[in-house]
Amino acid sequence: MSNISLRRLRQNSHIRELTREVRLHAEQFVQPLFVAEGIEQREAVPGLNGVYRETSESLITQIEADIENGITKFLLFGVPANRARSDFDFSYTAAQIAAVKARFGDDVWLAVDVCLCSCTEHGHCGVLNDTGDHVDNRLSVDELAEEALSYARAGADCVAPSDMMDGRIGAIREALDSNGFERTVLMSYSAKFHSAFYGPFRLAADSAPGKGANKLEDRASYQIDPARPDDAYLSSLRDADEGADILMVKPGLPYLDVLADLSRQIATPWAVYHTSGECAGIELLAREELTNARRANLESWTAFVRAGASIIISYNARFAKAWLEDAS
Repeated sequence: MSNISLRRLRQNSHIRELTREVRLHAEQFVQPLFVAEGIEQREAVPGLNGVYRETSESLITQIEADIENGITKFLLFGVPANRARSDFDFSYTAAQIAAVKARFGDDVWLAVDVCLCSCTEHGHCGVLNDTGDHVDNRLSVDELAEEALSYARAGADCVAPSDMMDGRIGAIREALDSNGFERTVLMSYSAKFHSAFYGPFRLAADSAPGKGANKLEDRASYQIDPARPDDAYLSSLRDADEGADILMVKPGLPYLDVLADLSRQIATPWAVYHTSGECAGIELLAREELTNARRANLESWTAFVRAGASIIISYNARFAKAWLEDAS
């Protein structure tokens, strides 16, 4: 062993490039977008560089800019002005989907988040029971299936349920297939943890739980406990069996072990969500000159691919192509 030199393969950029086992490419990135009803101009999302709550008009302009920067895949979050406790109106987000597809057609791939948190008075991801202390699974799944179908009809290429209700993948797949949308991709947030890394997102989507007449302060009763990786496996296996085309782990960095284990055990494409809290943490370090934002993001993304992800959803996706070119 004394004659082995590991540093020979590290000594210059050429040999490092030749010997890399993990390679990032701009085509694997998805850029989240927020569009909010009732705002007169786009609003910056605290903590996130270049991320906004868009108007209908600025949403189109932002997508045009993203395409110029090499990003053609998006995850849209609609934030309607009107809230309810049931019988939700999904027309606002559906109209934004239709406008995006009318403008860009097949030049973009548009996934749309399917959840009720931005539609409810209380900010939870489903329909509460009468006493406000429990999310009713059956009623929630019925609404989620209708929401997904509404977005597919509007032209979404992919629907992405993030609610974590039991059985919603099977219900959504059945609703899509029985209405002629067999080609609509279904991407499940199958391993979504009850995490502290969602803060800026909840401001952007106006979806913090605990509002209105309810007794649930958080989402621990339906999101996965961080200390239960086996629950993530069971959830993902079930969603794959129910018809999910893509599975997802969210957040990313705190759950690399889960991503690595699941991607080895379940042979579907895996997405990872580089959450708003994770991205904002890098931004804060960069503002304090304690890290380099480009390098920190590239390192995080490399870890995701190393752990088995083929799809990276990141708020900094729009910088990926330029950062990768700078790093080459």
